Amino acid sequence: MKKLIVSPSPHIHGSDSTKRLMRDVLIALIPAFAISVIVYGTSVVKVTAVAVISCLLFEYLIQRFLLGGKSTLGDYSACVTGVLLAFNLPSSIPVWLVILGSLVAIGVGKMSFGGLGRNPFNPALVGRVFLLISFPVQMTSFPIPEGVDSLTGATGMDASSGATPLAFVKEALKSGKSVSELMPDLSMADMLLGYKAGSLGEIAALALLMGFAYLLVRKVITWHIPVSVLGSMALFSGILWAVNPEQYMNPLFHLLSGGAMLGAIYMATDYVTSPMTQRGMVIYGIGIGVITILIRVFGSYPEGISFAILIMNAVVPLINKYVKPRRFGLAK
Repeated sequence: MKKLIVSPSPHIHGSDSTKRLMRDVLIALIPAFAISVIVYGTSVVKVTAVAVISCLLFEYLIQRFLLGGKSTLGDYSACVTGVLLAFNLPSSIPVWLVILGSLVAIGVGKMSFGGLGRNPFNPALVGRVFLLISFPVQMTSFPIPEGVDSLTGATGMDASSGATPLAFVKEALKSGKSVSELMPDLSMADMLLGYKAGSLGEIAALALLMGFAYLLVRKVITWHIPVSVLGSMALFSGILWAVNPEQYMNPLFHLLSGGAMLGAIYMATDYVTSPMTQRGMVIYGIGIGVITILIRVFGSYPEGISFAILIMNAVVPLINKYVKPRRFGLAK
């Protein structure tokens, strides 16, 4: 006979469910998906569809033949993992790599720990980092939207691929150029509106911010992690920029480029892999922001938010252990 464990009062019941939360995340990602399709074309639909279908298939097979128990496909979590994985990939990536990344995301990042609620690391980021380390050429070959040719001299999206703004700036600064020489080739408006080379989900900061507003209104997430991540990125990069504005990019560039918005809003806020308390969330977010800038500025990779989130995922158990809420009924 199973042992019944009843916790002491108070008991609070809410109407939230995993299915509702995951559905809201998918809805919040629609603006960014739409902009990505407009800029990169139908290949975006192909990559996203393959990622979602692969994640659903692998979760079903692992649940059915290895773990057993009730199917978890109905909670939409595998769909969210698939979409977020696709948003971390170039639109030109081969289909077989999308499938392989989905297998790693679901099979290694999620189901190997027992499924949703038990995974210590964000599954989509596990798949993304695996692909980046194993297949760096395919993962860093980005189609260039027509008109975004100032960075590389490219003439059109379909015929060429090139560097993201982050990669372009990193290589240019490494070669001895100054920030003032690079600024005429960079457009903050393009980064805000989505007219740049990059992964699907880093295409338009404005579209991601629209989804952020929706998630806040729906109370799916709170402001603590996104604001802590972006705020610490702005503060740290701002200090470097103030020290030497010819060697370090300004904070606005770091916020609008790369996967800063996607990571801070949609991936760092994952319920399972983020802290439980608000103070813990702030600490967690600051850690992600600082590590991201350290990798971007001093590391070998132009982007660092994926690595930063995974590193801080590993720190979450310590944060939860030492940063606890005030016990109910006790005085401050």
